[in-house]
Amino acid sequence: MPQTVDELFALDSLYSPDELEIRDTVRAFGDKRLRPHIAQWFEDATLPVRELAAELGELGVFGMHLSGYGCPGMSATAYGLACLEMEAVDSGLRSFVSVQGSLAMTAIHKFGSEDQKQQWLPEMAAGRAIGCFGLTEPDFGSNPGGMRTNAKRDGDDWVLGGTKMWITNGSVADVAVVWAKTDLEPGARGVRGFVVPTDTPGFSAPEIKHKMSLRASVTSELVLEDVRLPASAMLPEVDGLRGPLSCLNEARYGIVFGALGAARDCLETAIGYAGDREVFDKPLGGYQLTQAKIADMAVELGKGQLLAAHIGRLKDGGGVRPEQVSLGKLNNVREAIEIARTCRTILGANGITLNYPVIRHANNLESVLTYEGTSEMHQLMIGKALTGLDAFR
Repeated sequence: MPQTVDELFALDSLYSPDELEIRDTVRAFGDKRLRPHIAQWFEDATLPVRELAAELGELGVFGMHLSGYGCPGMSATAYGLACLEMEAVDSGLRSFVSVQGSLAMTAIHKFGSEDQKQQWLPEMAAGRAIGCFGLTEPDFGSNPGGMRTNAKRDGDDWVLGGTKMWITNGSVADVAVVWAKTDLEPGARGVRGFVVPTDTPGFSAPEIKHKMSLRASVTSELVLEDVRLPASAMLPEVDGLRGPLSCLNEARYGIVFGALGAARDCLETAIGYAGDREVFDKPLGGYQLTQAKIADMAVELGKGQLLAAHIGRLKDGGGVRPEQVSLGKLNNVREAIEIARTCRTILGANGITLNYPVIRHANNLESVLTYEGTSEMHQLMIGKALTGLDAFR
């Protein structure tokens, strides 16, 4: 009887019964509610965000690893498994969950005032409010310290101006966590976070169209034109870039698991196809070259899952470091995209159609490869950790 990669590596033995139950619940939701529609959503470049937000809130995946304020308070490992199952359907769906919980909600949970937490977190956890996270700008991605978005004091208020780019959920968000330079300290040390209701005058979020990746995801530009906010809109418990960068590390953690979900779905599809497709009067999967591809992909997928589980346990123990998350993001996304591309070769011409999920995952992983830190940035983080030398400039 054929085994799955999970069975081959005995991966279930790494997790608690509660974690496995959460994984299975999210997987079942994905199979029943999302898979029947995802190819069409991708082709149409749309996502029923409001409808899904309520259902995902009820499922408990928004801010799953946060505690209090209506958040489930689950383990980081359980959250990782949920990300894996969401991305096994589509990276855009995991991005929706990740931006809501690991970026917008985490920023408010870690750095917000009590009033900000009470106002936004219960609504966001339930999916009644949608959040986005504005850090990246048209000219500043890997170097957020160069941002041009600014916040200037005017009496007791702050007035924000600038542009953010490639912002997931931006056009559908109720609240944006926006990072801007202030004059409180020079340079990047003056960066502060602001909680911006998206109905504030001067705020707009035009959607970015014509994408070939993450099509089942809302991606937007944020435009801030003299957006006036009260002093209470600032996140009071953080200053400088350590605030947004710590949130990015949370989102990267979800990718460590999530990318493997896309890879697993590709590999399972390719194995099933190779068993059914006949070439020269026998199944494609019965040829040595095909089995060599499958075996190599299974090894990399299993190794990635072992790495993800280890990082999850470190995070649950409070001891994970940013460079360790970089190890996971660099390795697992790099291997996931290679698995997707190799699976496409097994499916041949069928692999480029949306009748199968492989090319959709491959296209999505092109975005995952570079967002939340490019591979090069993670290589530099790992290199610095190993040599003690900063090579970013």
